[in-house]
Amino acid sequence: MTALLHATLDLGVIGAVVLDTDGVITDTARTHAADWKQAFDELLLGQGRREGTSLRPFDVGTDYPRFVDGRSREDGARAFLDSRGIVLPEQGGDDIEALLGRKNRYFLDEVREHGVRAFPSTVALLHELRERGVGIAAVSASRNCGRVLRAAGVDVLVDVRVDGLDAERSGLPGKPDPASFLEAARRLGVAPGRCALVEDAVVGIEAGRRGGFGAVIGLDRRGRLRREMVDRGAHVVVGDLGDLTVVGRHLGRNDGTRQPGV
Repeated sequence: MTALLHATLDLGVIGAVVLDTDGVITDTARTHAADWKQAFDELLLGQGRREGTSLRPFDVGTDYPRFVDGRSREDGARAFLDSRGIVLPEQGGDDIEALLGRKNRYFLDEVREHGVRAFPSTVALLHELRERGVGIAAVSASRNCGRVLRAAGVDVLVDVRVDGLDAERSGLPGKPDPASFLEAARRLGVAPGRCALVEDAVVGIEAGRRGGFGAVIGLDRRGRLRREMVDRGAHVVVGDLGDLTVVGRHLGRNDGTRQPGV
């Protein structure tokens, strides 16, 4: 592996950067986790009452990263419910669609009320990459990705967006399948082997490895996933994107006419 050494991103080797959105670009992973907890706990409470028992609540610290983080809404919901042996009917008051709808309403209410914050170190990296003429893609399993990026004021910093709406239209499978990341690289016009991928979810790291990305960068803000990220295929893991040093290509090459991947 020559693209990364001691958390250095070499733009002589890498021609584009693909970033996950929630938790990497925007500080929305915690919001998603809290909203999933509310939706799941309501369902578990109702299920427990019907069964005459008490079901263990959704745990943000363990259930969210293991079953939900980085996955599409449907895949994440089913993975968690499967872990508890719960099968919901396809139609009815507690079906999967009703659960997903509640979770989405909670998230959108939070965005409307409190807005969205982008991580300053990620914003700084995006500006530097643009200055160096590097193509940038934002990828998300969420159908709300465009709204989130606009709310955070960073939509203008990315060249390509591949989100849950694209996945639905094109039939792209969710992580750990690399389909969405590969689609982002295709739109940027850069081979995956010359793209860096930045992910904070273990399933996303695995997707990067499966997709043959030249540099798979794990972002572990809480310091809990480093070993698992490396085991799944991360070439390097950092605690913050401010720890990533960018070299290669001179600053100021972006004259406003840059084409992705050039």
